Amino acid sequence: MYTQWHPVGKTTDFPQDLGTNVKVNDKQIAIYHLTDGHWYAVQNLCPHQKRMVLSRGLVGGDFEKPTVICPLHKRAFSLKDGQLVSDNKDCDNIKTYPVKLENDLILIEV
Repeated sequence: MYTQWHPVGKTTDFPQDLGTNVKVNDKQIAIYHLTDGHWYAVQNLCPHQKRMVLSRGLVGGDFEKPTVICPLHKRAFSLKDGQLVSDNKDCDNIKTYPVKLENDLILIEV
């Protein structure tokens, strides 16, 4: 499978500790900029009931294990590797995407 880096905005376009939804090709991707300076990108689709809501989820956990919690179904997913970390084991993990910064531009590998 061929992947490439896509610019999705400037660092100032993304608020800290909140998700922002971007579209790259046909994929909706949720981007998070945490206060510790790390950037994460995951699929926006919650695998539980197939809704595009993860960009509106709550960011939680700690700097070593940051998570996003689905605002509809309360399932928690690791922002680092997409693993389902909540007690409810009734849905799949989520896809993560590499993020890099070039000057003040955010790029995602899709």
